Amino acid sequence: MNRLFKYSFLTAAALTLLSGCDQKLNVAPTQSIDDVAALSTSKDVEVTLIGCYDGIQDGDVYGGAFQYVSDLYGDAGEIRFGGTFANLLEIFDKQLTTANSTADVTWSDTYRAINRCNNVLSALDKVEEAKKARIEGEARFIRGSLYFELVRLYAKTWGDGDNAANLGVPLVLEPTRSVTDADYRKRNSVAEVYAQVLDDLTKAENLLPATNTIYATKNAAAGMLARVYLQQGNYASARDAANRVITSGRQRLVTPFSSLFYTFLRNGGANPAEYVFSMTVTSQDGTNSLNTYFGATVSSIPGTAGRGDFRILPAHRALYGAGDTRGEFFQVAANNTFTQKHLDRFGNVPIMRLAEMHLIRAEANFRLGTTVGAAPLADINAIRARAGATALTEVTIADILKERKLELAFEGHTLHDIKRLKGKVGALDFNSPRLIFPIPQREIDANKQLTQNVGY
Repeated sequence: MNRLFKYSFLTAAALTLLSGCDQKLNVAPTQSIDDVAALSTSKDVEVTLIGCYDGIQDGDVYGGAFQYVSDLYGDAGEIRFGGTFANLLEIFDKQLTTANSTADVTWSDTYRAINRCNNVLSALDKVEEAKKARIEGEARFIRGSLYFELVRLYAKTWGDGDNAANLGVPLVLEPTRSVTDADYRKRNSVAEVYAQVLDDLTKAENLLPATNTIYATKNAAAGMLARVYLQQGNYASARDAANRVITSGRQRLVTPFSSLFYTFLRNGGANPAEYVFSMTVTSQDGTNSLNTYFGATVSSIPGTAGRGDFRILPAHRALYGAGDTRGEFFQVAANNTFTQKHLDRFGNVPIMRLAEMHLIRAEANFRLGTTVGAAPLADINAIRARAGATALTEVTIADILKERKLELAFEGHTLHDIKRLKGKVGALDFNSPRLIFPIPQREIDANKQLTQNVGY
């Protein structure tokens, strides 16, 4: 149970007691407003749902941390960390402590967002009938996606031993509005967490509309399902979910490759037609931590920004073939090389693109010997053609995995692909305890039901 819920409850209680000292103060403070009153109308629930999106926009959640942690943690010679933050250096060196601030805040901010989803789901009976399915679908999509990210970071990967025995993360599925001993939960198993993720996302896909402005859609849920199934090695389900996204026609591969990024500077803040789901960032709201760390100020490109902490090394750039425009999508500044994917200070944070669905379908079809939707070679050549790379005449699993690496570089897939493919990060095996986040020490101190990960 997240300590922040406990602290907010105690604060509310203290303020309530103080209010009795003076008749003028005999008004319930907003912190202690009764939950029935707070979620008493459809509008209240809709506002709370917006709060769910605000929660995942956080820079330590889908505003960037889920993505850059995977790339930094899974790196073995393609990125150089040139920053000064100790928490990021620990991740880069694979030497985390239980007080690591990224592990701490990502846990707490993610559970805070989950609690907002739980509040929405608890009050669906207050929602106007015409809006109920969409609102439930959005809340389930967010909650399912967040538990997927948590279990991938804080627990053994799927298939590393007994999923039913390996400790995952605590499943909290009801709103937390006050804290009792019953609210201090043990860690559910990896299998239980994945089952909940699949349940939420499957229901979300059925409930969500095909279009929903900047919010979650049917394709967003199907795309996330494709990711989950791929992580589990359930290739048939991964293929079918990715195929549903592709054949819906709601998104398309856009050209040139560079038009996928710089959404604020060059596209007026609008998403390219390839984005399946993203975090919207404006000059007034939203955070893009990918820009903070991968980005840099480039004098020749007004509107760029960033600390320049994550620098791209020649070993990565050497992976691209001649004519591949992705291999040129880098910027040299102050004698360092940066990806151009995240230079835009207010650029939207891409969570899922259609290209990923083609790559998932290609890999799954190849492994299964099927051609659902398209042959693997056709999917891979569609991605390569957009990048200006030479078409392949035949394809192997190594070709598919390399294409995935090049296309989705620095978008948050590195560590999770290494784990599902049972590879290595440098000299570390995929299942090394050093590649799993610690349960934050503050959580262990507050909740004696929690068990720490091995090695911490």
